[in-house]
Amino acid sequence: MPHMVPEPYRIKVVEPIHLTTFAEREAILAAAGYNIFFVRSKDVYIDLLTDSGTSAMSDSQWAGLMMGDEAYAFCRNYYSVKDAISDIFGFRNFVPTHQGRAAEKVLFATVVKSGDYVPSNTHFDTTRANIEAVGGHAVDLLIAEGLDPTSHHPFKGNMDVERLKDLVQDVGASKIPLAMLTLTNNSGGGQPVSLANIHAVKDVLSQHGIPLFIDACRYAENIYFIKQREEGYTDKSPLEIAREIFSHADGCTMSGKKDALVNIGGFLAMNDEGIYQRACQLLILWEGFVTYGGLAGRDLEAMARGLWEALDERYLEHRVGQVKYLADRLLERGVPIVEPPGGHAVYLDARRFLPHIPQAQLPGQSLVASLYLKGGIRAVEIGSVMFAHKDEKTGEWQYPELELVRLALPRRVYTQTHLDYVADVIIELYSKREQLHGMRYTYEPPFLRHFTARFEFV
Repeated sequence: MPHMVPEPYRIKVVEPIHLTTFAEREAILAAAGYNIFFVRSKDVYIDLLTDSGTSAMSDSQWAGLMMGDEAYAFCRNYYSVKDAISDIFGFRNFVPTHQGRAAEKVLFATVVKSGDYVPSNTHFDTTRANIEAVGGHAVDLLIAEGLDPTSHHPFKGNMDVERLKDLVQDVGASKIPLAMLTLTNNSGGGQPVSLANIHAVKDVLSQHGIPLFIDACRYAENIYFIKQREEGYTDKSPLEIAREIFSHADGCTMSGKKDALVNIGGFLAMNDEGIYQRACQLLILWEGFVTYGGLAGRDLEAMARGLWEALDERYLEHRVGQVKYLADRLLERGVPIVEPPGGHAVYLDARRFLPHIPQAQLPGQSLVASLYLKGGIRAVEIGSVMFAHKDEKTGEWQYPELELVRLALPRRVYTQTHLDYVADVIIELYSKREQLHGMRYTYEPPFLRHFTARFEFV
């Protein structure tokens, strides 16, 4: 039987949740255009849409809220974040932002020109959109094992170093203003990146003077996998591993809504003084003054404390253990998922779950809708709705190799009983998978379709 480590915390406050009836969910989902983003949270029983901003904060973080200094410039909470970033990440400069995509927007608007290329292991949706918004090309260079849901490579989130070399050779270093590494690799199934790979990527980039930036949203979970799986790091503390990771980087973006355990907040950090000064000007234009960046002082304080809490090894053991527990329950009954499970979510492999539904009929979206109808569970499609695109030359649709449904676990929110309920619903749905139908668009926006598109069953 699957085993889960007990929670390393006690629960002080509870929030009531309510399971609607099947008939109610049918009406709710139809009114939402079968897009789970439009369903009210009060009508969701178990919400696994995202782990972003959905964490339960600690008593220390809540106490920190009461210490918010709401001065417009240089509040004391700014220095709490500054000290945490300096101690953990080692970067000399940073600007706070209201969340991660704002940090991406400022960074790419600062350094990327039209026609430039930005390689990554795998860009997530907002990262790709922000690169393309300034005329750049977002290039995914994931290793081959990362595209095989059944591969048990320990670091399936790694970048393919040889393909990186080829890209530099093909387009020229002058057309690559920076490279990105996403830790962990969200679009690739939440898979970790090894320190050896980070080092190898940095070596290639350094030969051509190309900076390396890390998308650090889930860096603490990535650290736990390095400690568990990479030779030479078993006895290293999470803080020591963090410092080694970021010693290879020139900067990072981070959504604090993940591994800083807050409901809002993020930052952009770097060593380069020139990038910092240009970023400050855009931050003032878009977010706010350089010491608050769209956040209240109390939010800054909560983020500073959360950055440290996420490096607690007991927390990380339980966090990653919750994901593994749910994955093991599903694997016991043959449910196809991305293996091995990642750090923040279980990813259902919709192509193997629903082999009778072609990608043109959006099997991932069908599975998302069916999960809600069956059990009031909200998940998110990471497949053809999110990433399919038309070829510029032929006009034909190009579908992603991975067609996934992500079950992202909020941090410190759900118990083992909740996870058992989710597993039971999915297992029963899998046993009746032949009865599920494909979907088509009734409204298709031009970009970031998954947020606002509307659908119907075929």
